[in-house]
Amino acid sequence: MQTNRFETFFDAILAIIMTVLVLKLSQPSSPTLNGLLGMENIFVSYAICFLILFNIWYANHNLFHAVETIDNSAVWLFGIMTFFITLLPYFTIWLANDIYSVPAETMFGLLFIITHILNTLATKEVYKSNPYNKELENLNNDSVYLNLPVIVLIIGFILTYTIFVPGIYICCLISIVLWIIIGRYVRGDDDAN
Repeated sequence: MQTNRFETFFDAILAIIMTVLVLKLSQPSSPTLNGLLGMENIFVSYAICFLILFNIWYANHNLFHAVETIDNSAVWLFGIMTFFITLLPYFTIWLANDIYSVPAETMFGLLFIITHILNTLATKEVYKSNPYNKELENLNNDSVYLNLPVIVLIIGFILTYTIFVPGIYICCLISIVLWIIIGRYVRGDDDAN
């Protein structure tokens, strides 16, 4: 399959998900600065989700700049990942409404881990479907550092289930920052146009 059609489809889905996410944000309880500041959990949850979606878009933009075709396995993996990322607005708002809810923390963390794993698998499948692509050879997709976000999330699960309920929430924020930094420097996104 040509990547330009796939990219257009995937970009449209991400734009719709981001739009739904922002529409799900509630208004402050009062039209004051204190009312706005009282929504910090909602804004942090929104930022985490937005950064996840943006990072996926940015990584795919750079990846598909280097490839022109992908096989059906990659398309299906991206399709499965799309299913899970469409759930992000729902679980983001659930978490934002109560960051001390263990079920909300758990579902948000699981969704993040599943998204990260599926994105990694889909990216590896794109590499496998383009074995002779010289541009892909320059990108380092096999770095062990790419697993750091999942390790941080596992620490978040341990924290949530032992001593600090918002552990997953905090570790999701740390993980997405790591995911962005690692993706940018380990994969060489600096060099992509």
